Amino acid sequence: MTNPQSTTSFRDARDRLLQLRDVHAQAAAEFEWPDVGAHFNWATDWFDVMAAGNDKTALWIVEEDGRELKVSFAEMLARSDQVATWLTRHGVGHGDHVMLMLGNQVELWELMLAIMKVGAVILPTSTVLSAHDLADRVARGGVGHVIANAHDAAKFDTVAGDYSRICVGEPAEGWADYADADLVVAEKCAVVVASDDPSLIYFTSGTTSKPKMVVHTQTSYPVGHLTTMYWIGLRPGDVHLAISSPGWGKHAWSSFFSPWIAEATVFVYNYGRFDPFALADQLHRAKVTTFCAPPTVWRMLIQSDLGVKPLGLREILAAGEPLNPEVITQIQRAWGLTIRDGYGQTETTAIVGNAPGSILKAGSMGLPLPGVAVTLLDPITGEVTEEGEICLDLSRAAVNLMAGYHGDPERTAEAVRDGYFHTGDVASRDSDGYITFIGRTDDIFKSSDYKVSPFEVESVLLEHPAVAEAAVVPAPDDTRLNIAKAYVALAAGWEADGETALSVLRHARTGLPPYMRVRRVEFYELPKTSSGKIRRVELRMREDAAAEQGVRLPGEWRDDQFPELKR
Repeated sequence: MTNPQSTTSFRDARDRLLQLRDVHAQAAAEFEWPDVGAHFNWATDWFDVMAAGNDKTALWIVEEDGRELKVSFAEMLARSDQVATWLTRHGVGHGDHVMLMLGNQVELWELMLAIMKVGAVILPTSTVLSAHDLADRVARGGVGHVIANAHDAAKFDTVAGDYSRICVGEPAEGWADYADADLVVAEKCAVVVASDDPSLIYFTSGTTSKPKMVVHTQTSYPVGHLTTMYWIGLRPGDVHLAISSPGWGKHAWSSFFSPWIAEATVFVYNYGRFDPFALADQLHRAKVTTFCAPPTVWRMLIQSDLGVKPLGLREILAAGEPLNPEVITQIQRAWGLTIRDGYGQTETTAIVGNAPGSILKAGSMGLPLPGVAVTLLDPITGEVTEEGEICLDLSRAAVNLMAGYHGDPERTAEAVRDGYFHTGDVASRDSDGYITFIGRTDDIFKSSDYKVSPFEVESVLLEHPAVAEAAVVPAPDDTRLNIAKAYVALAAGWEADGETALSVLRHARTGLPPYMRVRRVEFYELPKTSSGKIRRVELRMREDAAAEQGVRLPGEWRDDQFPELKR
C-alpha cells in the first residue's frame, strides 16, 4: 500500500535539491522539507514506486576473488516483497525490534527493505561484536528477532532472551533458515505506519561511555538523508562507493538511503585486508562516480602510489571524523579532485558540509546543509557565539534529528535541553558562515590557561611522513596544568626510536603556539571502537593513572631529554 501524496512530496523535494546541487546558498535559502503526511514508509512510498519496472542496477557487489553480483531496482523490489511476506509468516510484525547482523551482502539490503515494509524496527549490528556486547544490546534493545549469518550463530549461544533466530547461509540448529524465503509467493505488504513510528535503532560507537541507542523514525533517516544526498552530490545513474561497515549509522547514510534516494547504484567492494591498489582498480573498473571514505582510508591511500585519477570519479568525500588538511592537499595533487568534508552524527543525517560547487576553505567542514539550522552555543553560558558547541535549533524544523535515546529519557532530555539539540562537538564559524571543527567538548583541554584543540595539533602531526595516525591528549603537569602528549601510529618504514621521536617533536613545533606544543610522544597502537574511531578517553585515563602513580610511561619520549629542543 503506497501513499501517492507522500511520494510526490518526497520526489519534488529531492528533485529540487538535484536542480540546486551546485548552488549551496540558494538551496539553503529555498529548500523546505517535504510534507509526507501522517503516514509514510520509505520502503513502499518511495523505493517501491521508484523501483517498479526499473532495470537499472541498484546494487553491485564485488568480492575480493573476483565474484560479483548485480541486482536491479525491480529485482530488489520483488525480492524484498518476498522476504517481507516470509518475515510476516515467521512472526515479525509492526513495531518488533529486529537485530540485523550481516556483512556487506545482498541479504542485508533485501532485509533492510523487507523489515521496513512490515513496519518492524531495525537494529543494525556490527558483525565484529562479542557475545558480551550482543547480550547487552539484546537486553537493552528489547530484541524480539535476531537475523545473523551462520558463522555468527554460535555467538548467541550464551545470549539470553526471548527472541526468534533466523540464520542466513548454512542451516544452524535452532535457527529458522532464511533460504526458506525463496519458496514464498510474494504478497504486497499492507502495514500502515505513522511517520513518527520508530524505524531504526542505532548503537553509537561508544568512544566515551556505554553505547547509546539512537532511535530514528520513519522520516528522520529516510527523509532526513536528503541532506546527505545533497552533500555527496549524487545524481541519478551514479555509481557510488562508500567504505563503511554495516551496523553503523554511516552505512545507512551512504550505502542505503542516499544513493537510492538519488536513484544511483550502490557499489560494494568486499576485501579481507585493505589494499589501496586493489581499491583503485575497482574505482577504475566500475567507473565509480562518487566515493566516500573515512579519514583512516584516505590516510592509507596517500601512503601508497595513488596513480592517475579514476576515469569516472567526480566527487570524493570524507566523513566519520574530521579530515586533516594535509590529506586533502596530497589527494588534490595526485587526482586533481578535492575531498569534500562533511559532518553529522548517528543522531542526525549530514548537517554541515562542503557541497558540490562550493568554494572550499582549508580545514573547514563547510556550511549548514539545506533544511538545517546550526547554532554555536557557549558550553558554559549557553549564549550564541562564533566559537562553541554545535547545536541544532529546535524552533526550526529538525526533520533529520533522532526521536531520542531508547530507554533513556534522562539522556534524551540532556541532549535536547533549552530548545537545542546538543552534539557535544565544538566548532568555530567565520564571517562567511563556514564552520570549522575544533574538537569534542570532552577532548579539549587547558594548558597554561589556554584551550588546546587536539584536532589542530593532530593536523600538524599528520604532515610528518612518519605519522600515519595520531591522538593528542592532556598529560597532567604541575606547572602548566596539562601538556600535549601525542600517541602516534607510525607509517611503514619508520622505527619507534629516539631519532623518530626527535623528528616528530621538532616538526610539532612548526606552526603551533607554545601552549599547544607537543612535549611528549609515544609510539603506540591507538585504541579504537569497533567502528574505527579513536578512544581518546582510554589514553587520557592512561595519562591520569601514570600521573597519580608518579611514574613515567615506558616508551615515552619527552622534549626535555633532547638537547636540540632546549634551544
